[in-house]
Amino acid sequence: MNNPAIREEKDVLTEARKRLGLTQQQVADKAGIAMRHYQMFEGGTRKLSTSSFHLASKVLRALELDISAFADGKYTVAENK
Repeated sequence: MNNPAIREEKDVLTEARKRLGLTQQQVADKAGIAMRHYQMFEGGTRKLSTSSFHLASKVLRALELDISAFADGKYTVAENK
């Protein structure tokens, strides 16, 4: 059962980055992490949700995403219903 309102974490990260007009390198720089590390989150080989809170917070701030919504799992729900 695929719900079109549910998006994968990697898609949320990619959409947020593109909305801000940033490259993966720019997001990594803003978050203070290696670009390869960020690429793994956006590529889906690592989950931001299973990373440390400190690391996740840095990436979410760089992408201007709400940390509380992310912690509640609301980042997977499409905004347009």
